[in-house]
Amino acid sequence: MIADRMRGFEASGIRKVFDLAQKIKNPVNLSIGQPDFDIPEEVKKVAIEAIEGGFNRYTSTQGIPELGEKILEKARTERGIKGESIMITSGVAGALTLAFMVLINPGDEVLVPDPYFVSFKHLVNFCGGKAKFIDTYPDFELTPERILPLISPRTKIIIINSPSNPTGVVYNQQRLKEISEIAEKHNLIIISDEIYKKFVYDIEYQSIGKYHENTVTCNGFSKSYAMTGWRLGSAIGPAKIIDEMMKLQQYTYICAPSFAQVAGVKAMDINMDAYVEDYRKKRDFVCDGLKESYKLIKPDGAFYAFPQVPWGTDEEFVTEAIKHDLLIIPGSVFSEKKTHFRISYAATFDTLGRGIEILNSIA
Repeated sequence: MIADRMRGFEASGIRKVFDLAQKIKNPVNLSIGQPDFDIPEEVKKVAIEAIEGGFNRYTSTQGIPELGEKILEKARTERGIKGESIMITSGVAGALTLAFMVLINPGDEVLVPDPYFVSFKHLVNFCGGKAKFIDTYPDFELTPERILPLISPRTKIIIINSPSNPTGVVYNQQRLKEISEIAEKHNLIIISDEIYKKFVYDIEYQSIGKYHENTVTCNGFSKSYAMTGWRLGSAIGPAKIIDEMMKLQQYTYICAPSFAQVAGVKAMDINMDAYVEDYRKKRDFVCDGLKESYKLIKPDGAFYAFPQVPWGTDEEFVTEAIKHDLLIIPGSVFSEKKTHFRISYAATFDTLGRGIEILNSIA
């Protein structure tokens, strides 16, 4: 009855933890990958005015011009991105899905840095491609030495996620140049997931779209402005790729939510530095609190930490944490290994403190 393409899918490990959260009376929840602040009031106001003013119908498939033009201009002037065209998508998830579907043929190989965002390998499999995992342990850096042995005549795409979910690693200029040179030499397309680009703490953020023209740069409003439920993202890239993505969007997502597009224009004028600084402090609080008991690469960005489990497998350790009412995510949700776990520090300091106390007690 069910199509064969669904065989590779299983319920997300993150969703399983969400379900568990419903059963615990007062969980210490460090599992949720979304901001713990609300959408800025000015942005809400614009969205409400758009709805009340009747801006509730379909927009054009590529999105309203004022939003697309504003995103593209900022991407070019602030990050040096070379992409020719832009389209507005239903979140970064929508952008990634469209990009994978228009680019991957059955049997095409896609290089996926491990650890990886949970959707990547499933989308590759869904499109009939083959995910080849680049082992980046223990430092989570993406180096030529780790990439080159995996390239074959079937290799078509390399995925970049910087800042990374789940590790928080941000690739520096040297890394991005090395990756782009490999992509150029081997005629690879880069798909760059940059949803966490606002949350960078210790180094200057750069986009690989600055160095490699054949890049599809995916970004969105979910993390930066807490607009997770509004499903607003974008894709910038070569016109021949974006045109095909637009064509497919006509028959799938149709367009991104109309009111959210109007609100997105306003959101880009809001200074979010105070929120970013708050997460920097939370990052330091978590790293300092766990450093005596856990091996942990200090994250440069996003709002996750990815410590090594001190004993057992990731699932055994997470099961023990849940017994103490602490919700964290087993690392194998994001990896082919079972050695780490993910913490989201998008939570209050009180919640983080309780979580650190529990983690130190079970180490």
